Amino acid sequence: MAPHLLLVMRILFFLTGLSDTQLVSTVSHVSVKKGGFITIPCLYDLIYRNHVKYWCRGYYWLVCSTVVHTDHQKTSGNTSISDDINQQIFTVTMRRLSSSDSEYYWCFVERKNEADDGVGLQISVSPGTPELYVDQQELTGVVGGSVTVRCYSSKLGGSGRWCRIGGLCVAVGHPGALDGTFVKLVQEQRETTKGYVLMVTMSGLMMENTGWYWCEKGDLQMPVHVTVNQATTTQSTTTITTTQTPTTHQTSLISAESITSQPTVTPSVTTDQNNGGTDEMQQEKNQRLEHTFFYLVKAGNAMLFLLCTIVSVVKFRKNQDQDDTKDA
Repeated sequence: MAPHLLLVMRILFFLTGLSDTQLVSTVSHVSVKKGGFITIPCLYDLIYRNHVKYWCRGYYWLVCSTVVHTDHQKTSGNTSISDDINQQIFTVTMRRLSSSDSEYYWCFVERKNEADDGVGLQISVSPGTPELYVDQQELTGVVGGSVTVRCYSSKLGGSGRWCRIGGLCVAVGHPGALDGTFVKLVQEQRETTKGYVLMVTMSGLMMENTGWYWCEKGDLQMPVHVTVNQATTTQSTTTITTTQTPTTHQTSLISAESITSQPTVTPSVTTDQNNGGTDEMQQEKNQRLEHTFFYLVKAGNAMLFLLCTIVSVVKFRKNQDQDDTKDA
């Protein structure tokens, strides 16, 4: 009976190690020009905040080859990795891409006594113009303002979408809101020098909109990072008596004088920071309790399955022994 139990335990370990995945997410397929570079964001759950993350190459996750780690060997050749535990995203940057870099890769999080959690994606390196790309992967806006992303595609067919990593999406012809910010997509039905254009506009930006998004066309995605900063406003204390429009030089002097004459006011943020820290700790505590309850239920199901298997095996062996006795 020992070999049967060993096999059952291995199956249970395999199932319990993989059935709770989906706590890591990223894009599924990107196209990059040969000689260029790409940054891939990998979003992970709060419970993985202090875990080691790594980037793995290969079609099958069980036998993929590790390229870089967040705890050691953060750079290997043209590939580097970094982890932002506050945003719960680790990013992998691959530079000077060649045709040999076209492969399947994995965003992985190490877990003790369990199978590592991760998600796979495909990177296709094109010798010519990629099938889907943007002018730049980093965009900056201000609170209350807007940003526009132009996604160039070599094919007109296929629906276009703008998604936040780990969140919701907005599709062409269906304007909507992402985290309180209005998003509108316009697909130009004409061919330009850079191909067909999917124009994404995010207006009414808020600080919460800082993060990773992706532009999607067909089965391809292109990740884009948006950074939202506080708007800086200055009021002029100098009165212009002339009715003429001030020159650029005069305007610069006025702005400089305004900034110099304004008193420095440092807002108190201690309370907000303390409240933010308390909320984050409470959120983390609640998530840990939820995951603990999930694992307890899962372990109970596994033990019930194991118990039923043992009873079945024992009953089977007992019936077999009785049949052997009758035959004898």
